[in-house]
Amino acid sequence: MFPPVSAYHPAMTVDALPPHALSVRQPWAWAILHGGKIIENRSLGAIRAGGMVPGRIALHAATGMTEKEYRWGHWRLERHGVRCPAPADLPRGAIIGAVTVTGIITQSDSEWFGGKAGLTLADPIAVTPIPAKGNLRYFLWQPEGRLARPAPWMARYADATGLFNDLPLGFSDTPPKPF
Repeated sequence: MFPPVSAYHPAMTVDALPPHALSVRQPWAWAILHGGKIIENRSLGAIRAGGMVPGRIALHAATGMTEKEYRWGHWRLERHGVRCPAPADLPRGAIIGAVTVTGIITQSDSEWFGGKAGLTLADPIAVTPIPAKGNLRYFLWQPEGRLARPAPWMARYADATGLFNDLPLGFSDTPPKPF
C-alpha cells in the first residue's frame, strides 16, 4: 500500500522530527518527498498568515484529496517523468516526512512554480506515516488518530490493477485544474 520500508529514513523517529509541520494535500505531499517537487505554491497572504518562514519542518499529508486533484497531480507528475502511486496508496492524515523550507519566492522559472508565491524546499526525508491532525498554517503536531481511510472513488483505481500494473495511468485529455 505505501512505499517499501526501505524508502523511509530508518533513523528518523517521532522525537527526531521537527516540532512544526505544514499540511500539504496529496499527491503533492508525496511529490515533495519522492517526486522532486521543490516549490510548495501558496498565496503570499497564506504564507504570512500561516507564519511560514524558512527552516526545517515536518511534512503532513492532509486528509482531503479529491479525484480531480489526484488526476491533475498524476498527470502533472508524469510530465516530470515521475510515476505517482495509486490514490489509495498515498497516506493521508499523517506526518510523512521532513523538509527544509529554504526561502519564500514570488517569481521562478521552475515548472513547479504555479502561483503568486511559494516556499522553496530542499532535503526531503520520508518517514513511516505517523497519524496526526493537520492545520492550514505551520502548527505544532503530535501523534494522534489514525490514517485517513481511502475514499470510495479510490477503489476504481485499485480495481484497475492486475494485468496492466506496469503501464502508467493515462489520460486521453489534459485533466482540468482542480483549483
